[in-house]
Amino acid sequence: MNVLIVGSGGREHAIAYCVAKSEKADKIYCTPGNAGIAQYAECAPIGAMEFDKIVAFAREKEIGLVIVGMDDPLVGGLVDELEAAGIRAFGPRKEAAILEGSKAFSKDLMKKYKIPTASYENFTDADKALAYLETAKFPIVLKADGLALGKGVLICSDLEEAREGVKAIMQDKKFGDAGQKMVIEEFMAGREVSVLSFVDGDTIRTMTSAQDHKRAKDGDTGLNTGGMGTFSPSPFYTKEVEEFCNKYIYQATVDAMKAEGRPFKGVIFFGLMLTEEGPKVLEYNARFGDPEAQVVLPRMKNDIIEVMEACIDGTLDKIDLQFEDNAAVCVVLASDGYPVSYEKGFPVTGLEEFEKHEGCYCFHAGTKLDGGQIVTNGGRVLGVTAKGKDLKEARANAYAAAEWVQFDNKYMRRDIGKAIDEAWPRP
Repeated sequence: MNVLIVGSGGREHAIAYCVAKSEKADKIYCTPGNAGIAQYAECAPIGAMEFDKIVAFAREKEIGLVIVGMDDPLVGGLVDELEAAGIRAFGPRKEAAILEGSKAFSKDLMKKYKIPTASYENFTDADKALAYLETAKFPIVLKADGLALGKGVLICSDLEEAREGVKAIMQDKKFGDAGQKMVIEEFMAGREVSVLSFVDGDTIRTMTSAQDHKRAKDGDTGLNTGGMGTFSPSPFYTKEVEEFCNKYIYQATVDAMKAEGRPFKGVIFFGLMLTEEGPKVLEYNARFGDPEAQVVLPRMKNDIIEVMEACIDGTLDKIDLQFEDNAAVCVVLASDGYPVSYEKGFPVTGLEEFEKHEGCYCFHAGTKLDGGQIVTNGGRVLGVTAKGKDLKEARANAYAAAEWVQFDNKYMRRDIGKAIDEAWPRP
């Protein structure tokens, strides 16, 4: 069949890599794609929110499956538009994508169905939010309700900082319409773990665990970003943690969405905090995480199209989801100055080295072709992923591979996975 991938980042490149391995894929297209995705797919300059053009393109190219990778088109209802046109699509409909599209909705859902999460309050009035903070316990977390490119979460250590946060989110609209409503929730301490899952409306199949590094600088300092690197699996995601989450979080979320008349088909990303009181949900995403997908998908043994079609058809219970017994680490090569300001348009060299080394991948996030030359075109430029028998070996391989690639303004964190590579094997 012909397959269309919607998106332009490292996540979509990782998806394209898996689709290219599938025996079910004849021709791959991507809108809008990037210079790396172009290795596998024919890219068309159509924006992810140009729904009419995407539907027309899918018809023209006789697409048998559309994979929507990005959050904005999912929350905006692209899957609904495609299905209405008779085109099979992988991803949640608009009514279900609200799980990520509104943090207030997801918190209310967890409260109603007793899914473990931090205590919270929702606000649409800045003055009421400020009044609530007067008696709050610090540190505290402020979250813009809507989509904010992974940057709409502020951790505030004191009242003054929290007041500034309310002003930024609700009054100055730093995150645009995402700040029309805001969630204020208790700060949770513990280890963070990310678990991606395939869902068909009834059945859930969880993938191998991962952990992201959001901060821009070493030692988890600096501003929050879309992700500076990740590793998989997490040594802290023990059998006991998995059993708890299976019982109280994963299936409970799928059942809750169905009970609300919003059956979820696609990928649910569970952001977990392993607290002293047990695992709790930090956040949901309605799609593959990025860069988590760049360490999880290369370790998946299954044919990705077969799994996605099972999600669409409601036959996921027949899928035995399997992952390699190894580890992977992804180091993001960014433009210096990200996420605030940075230059782009610099030539990228050394990419040919990845063709010579099995188990090493370079997923493009912010690149484009300029006169036949790949150049930087974003803040997060590339995700360099490498496998190894354990996290320590995978980390060493990833940092060695990161040195193959050169471009002016190149920046990366030097401590991705450093704190945990000695924790292997899992406790």
